[in-house]
Amino acid sequence: MAADGIPRVVIVGAGFGGLEAARTLRRVAADITVIDRQNHHVFQPLLYQVAAAALSPAEVAWPIRHMLSGQRNAAVLMEEVRAIDTKARLVITDGINVPYDYLILATGATHSYFGHDEWAQAAPGLKGIDDALLIRRRILLAFEKAELAQSDSERRRLLTFVIVGGGPTGVELAGAIAEMARETLPPDFRNIDPRMARIWLIEAGPRILPALPERLSAYAQKTLLRMGVDVLTSSPVTNCDPEGVIACKRRIEAGTILWAAGVVASPVAAWIGIAGDRVGRVPVNADLSAPGLPDVFIIGDAASVRQSARFVPGLAAAAKQMGRYVGRVIAARVRGAPSPGPFQYRHQGDLATIGRRVAVVNLKYLRLTGFAGWLFWSVAHIYFLIGLRSRFVVAFSWVWQYLTFQRGARLITQAERPAPQNRSDAMVLPREAGGRQ
Repeated sequence: MAADGIPRVVIVGAGFGGLEAARTLRRVAADITVIDRQNHHVFQPLLYQVAAAALSPAEVAWPIRHMLSGQRNAAVLMEEVRAIDTKARLVITDGINVPYDYLILATGATHSYFGHDEWAQAAPGLKGIDDALLIRRRILLAFEKAELAQSDSERRRLLTFVIVGGGPTGVELAGAIAEMARETLPPDFRNIDPRMARIWLIEAGPRILPALPERLSAYAQKTLLRMGVDVLTSSPVTNCDPEGVIACKRRIEAGTILWAAGVVASPVAAWIGIAGDRVGRVPVNADLSAPGLPDVFIIGDAASVRQSARFVPGLAAAAKQMGRYVGRVIAARVRGAPSPGPFQYRHQGDLATIGRRVAVVNLKYLRLTGFAGWLFWSVAHIYFLIGLRSRFVVAFSWVWQYLTFQRGARLITQAERPAPQNRSDAMVLPREAGGRQ
């Protein structure tokens, strides 16, 4: 403990879980330090709208310092975590070593290319603001380059978009790009018809949105087909390069390839010297502490939590529940009170939007599709946004787009970034995602 006897709580990662843990400890006599390599928290369920030029980054991200400015026992460090010394109880960053009495690791996950990390440059994934801006740049540049193309074959390639992965992110990206091409961009171009763009959604499994009931999955696929999206299921991608992909021995030439097919946990397991599962998550105890380290807690996408023969999914709601629970555990220990019982995850449902007015909703006692599902999805996401201003801005943007088919963030501003030189550098302290809402 610190010299004054106040326990030091360090939270690595300011995603859904990390922030929820910090807020749960706001009235506890503890010094809380939140460490993140970014200065902002991202509302990841809406990142695809930044990538599709529907929202600007400032509408889905907020400064971490501002979010915790009213919490007197919390401090924020913008630092890159490199290692953890569990014996000395130190979090080692690029610029400073931070001592802890309790440590919460909420560093989430990053993209998984299933052993083909060389595909990353050709097919960026969507986990943070930089990813969203890069994807937005590539999508918009594809239409700009097609306007200048000298041959029909090159124009067709540039206007072909491939999204690998049929989960919520892939489905939402496919629907958003289809709407952009069919409804938003046609008045802006003279040499091409953006409606001729071809969008492919490729899924290795037998159906898209596998977490949803089969009926809702089939509805989503039919909706995408009506929007002009080609859906390939049972088609794992076996090769990927800047010019296209190969799936089920079929070559698809494409100008833009986006990756939404899998995740791998941040290097938490290596940091604390514990073997992770096949995607790097740490199997945690019933109180979400690391095996053999009772004062180190792992939450969100970095934790492997099994309940009722199922694993807790990588959702924002799950990360928030874990953060709230660990905050209560630490608060009880600081106060000398009995600890709460084992962590129990309460599934709040699955949502996915497929376009401007279509979504699917699967709750315990309610299933919605179409416009009703879209209204529910919109209200739920606006509710979870942080701050009254953000809710108003996003709600106004959506209403404006719905009435006018306009997208106000069609700016090409982000320069291409070089590919990571090695995987470990690319993985250090990614955003704690909590995945989907």
